Amino acid sequence: MWTVIETLLWWLAVLLIVLGTLLAVGFYLKGAWRDRIEYRVQHAPSPDESRFPHTLASITNSMITTGVVTGFWDEPPLIQQARLEAISKARHSIDFETFFMTPGRRANDFAAAIAERATAGVKIRLLIDSYGTKKIAKQYWQRLRATGVEIVFFNPFTWKAPLDYAGRTHRKLLIVDGKFALIGGAGISDLWDGTEKDDDTKPWLDIELCLEGEIIFLLEGIFFQHWTFGGGVADLERLLFPSSSAEHHLMIVTPGANPSYRFSPIKALKQNSIICARKRIWLASPYFLPDLDSCELLVASKKDGLDVRVLTTSDRSDKKPVYYASYEHYGPLLAGGVEIYEYQPSMIHAKMLLIDDRWVATGSTNFDPRSFFHNEELDILTADPQLVENIKSVFEKGFAQSVRVSLSDWQQRSLWRHRILGNLVNFVQWQL
Repeated sequence: MWTVIETLLWWLAVLLIVLGTLLAVGFYLKGAWRDRIEYRVQHAPSPDESRFPHTLASITNSMITTGVVTGFWDEPPLIQQARLEAISKARHSIDFETFFMTPGRRANDFAAAIAERATAGVKIRLLIDSYGTKKIAKQYWQRLRATGVEIVFFNPFTWKAPLDYAGRTHRKLLIVDGKFALIGGAGISDLWDGTEKDDDTKPWLDIELCLEGEIIFLLEGIFFQHWTFGGGVADLERLLFPSSSAEHHLMIVTPGANPSYRFSPIKALKQNSIICARKRIWLASPYFLPDLDSCELLVASKKDGLDVRVLTTSDRSDKKPVYYASYEHYGPLLAGGVEIYEYQPSMIHAKMLLIDDRWVATGSTNFDPRSFFHNEELDILTADPQLVENIKSVFEKGFAQSVRVSLSDWQQRSLWRHRILGNLVNFVQWQL
């Protein structure tokens, strides 16, 4: 007769087999083993050609507009202060959409600024991701609602469609009075001050910019898409199209809405920008998980003589398993001559793409499958010369404070952390 221990082990083995089978079937139904389609483009326009922005917009489901960058910040304390000052200037309305918030000083200061404006009669709409703000207590939102603030939570969990919960809004957008907007990658969290983790004691590297002009009209509409999705009422009467100005520059707005494995507007924007480059490709992302197509495009650009560099986080990452997964992607890139720099002082969270010192793309999008295929994102691509110069400067400072990874470094990576855990995370990341 079997002992109790033997019986328990038998049932445990059966349970593991059943769970493994369910996971395998689930991944199969999700298309984990679908055939890869190689992304190919011929006769791509140069970034200097007049047809470049229109071609890029047409194949990425993006919108063309005009605008001007009136503010730029590259330090977390300055970003927080810029947001608070923008809120204080509101006289009619504030529309704010964000993914990540945690309890702490930044969240408290934000709430105080919002409540003050709401008490003064400013109409305030907060569109908050339900997953990214799960650590914020209900009382926090209740106090804001008591001052008249309207709050909608994006995509809360429902048992009626549990898999839908994977879709998040990852955008960071603050619109004041329909006149100017702030966008970037920073959350409302003390994490950005570098005070929450023992191995990350300095402020994160992130950026934020202020926009004015016709682009605000599009950003308002993009905000209301999610606002109405969450049950809010869109007040379209105040969406006034601003008059254009000769000083404004062409801008491409890519919302990255409703991505699927067949088409991701954000991925198309990144890949086609890389294909069109003629001199330089500088790419920054905290979570860098390129697929084979993207790796091949970067290596091909390097072989064509372009200056191809990647600026990403080191093992100070706030998501270390993702860092190990990212490290696994370095091999073919390093072998192809692509330069990879790991930022040392702290976590890098800026999302930037510089093409030929001519165009820049920035916003909320990481270079990873979650941003490409699951999140609702928001990126801006423009040739605004001041923004190009600002972002180029951030890159240069980032490279100067980074360690360049060599192919020999990569070949000596850890068996357990990088090769095993990293590849496991890679597989799961592309499916969730």
